[in-house]
This record gives sequence, structure tokens and C-alpha cells, in this order.
Amino acid sequence: MQLEKIISISGKPGLFKLISQLKNGFIVEDITTKKKTSISNSSQVSLLDNIAMFTFDKEVPLFEVFENIAKNYDYQPTISHKSTAQELRDFMSESLPNYDVERVYESDIKKLAQWYNLLHKAGYITPESFAKTEEPSETLAEEKTEETAEKKPEAKKTPAKKTASKSEEATEKKPAAKKTAAKKTVE
Repeated sequence: MQLEKIISISGKPGLFKLISQLKNGFIVEDITTKKKTSISNSSQVSLLDNIAMFTFDKEVPLFEVFENIAKNYDYQPTISHKSTAQELRDFMSESLPNYDVERVYESDIKKLAQWYNLLHKAGYITPESFAKTEEPSETLAEEKTEETAEKKPEAKKTPAKKTASKSEEATEKKPAAKKTAAKKTVE
């Protein structure tokens, strides 16, 4: 799922996709209506990619919580964010069983349900969106890094020798040039 460009703007309902940056702000697009608008740099913006939910052990990224919800609800819309407090707590217990009851507020659960439903409506919640496509590319990148790491020392040795010999030649020539310059000024 590509949450890296999905943002929440304080004071504006809904979620937005970051389109481009301006000198004094950003151009964003509402994910459901596809309407573009500009916001200023002073707007309080939260990237969904940077948000996490508290558990007793650690902080779980929002992406993983959405994935749990999607699996529990068979990639369909979930409960309304206007549900009762008990329904919201039950929903959260199903989605993230060991969530920290004291640090995750009812308002956080409402936002979670609302954002999930908005993302589902906009087509971001699908089985394909949670497919782990990053792992093969990471292993390929690691293999390439290892190959280049093995090749780099060989490549570095050769230029280092040439540079050393050039610097020795330059050192030998420079004092001679200085002596000549010094003699001219003395004469």
C-alpha cells in the first residue's frame, strides 16, 4: 500500500494525496473526489506513513493495522466512525489485539475507522495493495551492493597508486619551480 503520499490535514475533513510542492505550500488532491487544491506551508499535515498505533510492546505502523483490518473484514468497508464507544473498542481489539488501552483514545479509533473506509472507497484497500513486493527488490539491491562492494576495493587500488605517483612527481617539480622563482627575485 502506498501511504507515503497520503496525508491528513488538520482542520480539513478527509484524506489527501500529495501531488507537488510549491514555493509556499503544496498541491494536494482529495482521494475520494479527486479535487485538487493548494495548502500553505503553515498547515498542519500528518503523513499516514509516519503514524503508528501504540501496543503494550511497541508501536505498530498504520499500514500494518490497515492490513489487519482488511484481512478481518475481507477487504470490505468496516464499522462507521460514528459507532458507539464499545463498538469502536471491540473493533480495535479485533484489529490490533494487544493495543494499549490507555494510550489509544476513542478519537484515535474513530480516525482509524474513518481513514480505512475512505481509503477503501478510493480504491487503496485491495488484496494487491498489501502484497509484499518490496522484499525481492530489497534482496536484489543487497546482492548488487555486495557485488559492488567486492569490486570496489580492486577499483580503488589502481587509481590510488596512480594518484600517489602523480603527487610525488608534482612534489618534485614544485620545489624546483620555487627555487627558480626565488632566484629570479634575488637577482
